[in-house]
Amino acid sequence: MVYRVGIIGTGVDPKTKSRDGYAMAYRHAPGYRRLDDCELVACADIIPEHAASFASHFELDDWFDSHIKMLEGVDLDIVSICVPPSAHAELVLDCATHGDLQAIHCEKPMATSWGACSEMVDTCDDNDVQLTINHQRRLSIPVQEAKARIDGGMIGPIRRLEWSEVNLFDAGSHLFDLCDHFTDGATPAWALAAVDIDPDNRWFGAINDAHGIATWGYTNGVLGLASTAEASDQTVVDPYLRIVGEDGIIEIQHPDGPPLRIDTGDGWQTVDTNGETVYRPSSSLAAAATNKLIKNIPGMSGNWIGEPSHYERAIEHVVSGIRDGIEPVISGRRVIRGTELIFACYESASRRERVDLPLSIEGNPLDTMLSEKFPEEMTSASD
Repeated sequence: MVYRVGIIGTGVDPKTKSRDGYAMAYRHAPGYRRLDDCELVACADIIPEHAASFASHFELDDWFDSHIKMLEGVDLDIVSICVPPSAHAELVLDCATHGDLQAIHCEKPMATSWGACSEMVDTCDDNDVQLTINHQRRLSIPVQEAKARIDGGMIGPIRRLEWSEVNLFDAGSHLFDLCDHFTDGATPAWALAAVDIDPDNRWFGAINDAHGIATWGYTNGVLGLASTAEASDQTVVDPYLRIVGEDGIIEIQHPDGPPLRIDTGDGWQTVDTNGETVYRPSSSLAAAATNKLIKNIPGMSGNWIGEPSHYERAIEHVVSGIRDGIEPVISGRRVIRGTELIFACYESASRRERVDLPLSIEGNPLDTMLSEKFPEEMTSASD
């Protein structure tokens, strides 16, 4: 079977990389085009010029200025959603209830309110649609190698996970997701956090914490610690992620070390990741030069020579999930566990007390904090 694919949200420019957008559609598209059982056939964007440009770049027959028009006008099996997080829920719900899709692959973070995240998962389940969230770092070699050693008992039972990032929501969603991965989907039990907010600190239109500290626990007794700040010298955790076990420690992406290292009592030992980091695969100089030459050719984009990008691995995993009937490791049902901790941390900061899970809220506590601290910002935003 050949799966017919459509993309919603085509971005501005494939070279764009800012907090206004990463043009993620240009990263998803190569993931489908490299697979023999996928055909990229259509795209949609509310700005017609963006949709037309994307369609021209990838030689698509159909483009639309409305996702509903695309869903009703083209027979699709898979849709990728590459828009800002505030629009994720609406688009996922529309895709799940229009047409006869088999899978929806949505960018992270899931959504900007806890209620919307839950509704996305429930609606896709009710309509028998596979929902995945693009937490592609689960598929990186450093993460896979670390997981293999944990599963093999090298560091003993996990006692604590520690990580550092610029925020808890957008960038931090990757880390909460990896914590879920390393704990084999342990159930979150509680969260305690404090954050500082700035109305100008928006990632892809969504407000994020500007500085924060968070702790949480799982029902199996494992603890978590996150330190966030725009400046790395203001965080209290050095590596990207540290996993502390009874018999050893694993660190992923230490700023002064290799992509992956482990200490079981005899000092740090580097684990070979074939030059790959948690952020991106390795690429030889020859492959990089060739990719640079071909990336602007119509219909060609991304890493066509050398290792597939993490985005491309995630899409291959998405497709294999519907083909083989196996739940992907980045399924909505799995990702929502780490996502709940994000909103639990914000709820704790808003209430100034520990919060027990499961959450009973619907919205985003960060919005409440913003309205209390900067009422004039919320007033002007609603005008």
